[in-house]
Amino acid sequence: MDTKFIEQKNTLRCKKGQQFIMEGAPVNGLFFIKSGTVKVFRTGINGREQIVRFAKEGEIIGHRGFGTEEYYSIGAIALQDSILCYFSKENLQKELLNNPRFTYDMMLFYANELNRSENKVKSISQMTVRERVIDTLLYIHRKFGDLRGYINLPLSRKEYADYAGTTEEQVIRVFSALKKEKLISAQGKKISIISIQLLKKEINDHNYFLDS
Repeated sequence: MDTKFIEQKNTLRCKKGQQFIMEGAPVNGLFFIKSGTVKVFRTGINGREQIVRFAKEGEIIGHRGFGTEEYYSIGAIALQDSILCYFSKENLQKELLNNPRFTYDMMLFYANELNRSENKVKSISQMTVRERVIDTLLYIHRKFGDLRGYINLPLSRKEYADYAGTTEEQVIRVFSALKKEKLISAQGKKISIISIQLLKKEINDHNYFLDS
């Protein structure tokens, strides 16, 4: 990649809880996460927040609107103190026109994103609430790993619900059942998975590892 293009990046430091993409704002570039964790969301029916995904170091934010839409269809908030690299839409378009390899890599990236998104929608439509909550737990665990025995991304019950497409009350019920079955343990926001294999077994029919 052209070093001149790399030098054109801007660095943005976000504090925990800071929103750096406003849903509905004009698309003006892409964000690459240099460090930290980010929540990507959109507003659903009746103004309810729907979490699209969680992103970490090395991932791109804001790419779905780039080149096709005038406004961001998502919002993004830093879940931890984060450092982001920002490339303007104009500079990216120039690089795509001048660098066939970069354009090809971006095309493969978008194709993979579309395939994963379509498969996820199909799978979720066939899942029970319990299966969606389990799928969310496993997704967060495999993406962020463990820290001292707990999933290395503490989330509220509401955030689990907003990703799983259910209610906070339903998440609390499912967590309570999983604790009684000794499949997970919890201390506030900190969740520990006791038996990954048994949880995976419950959603095997829905293609585990669907969303990386």
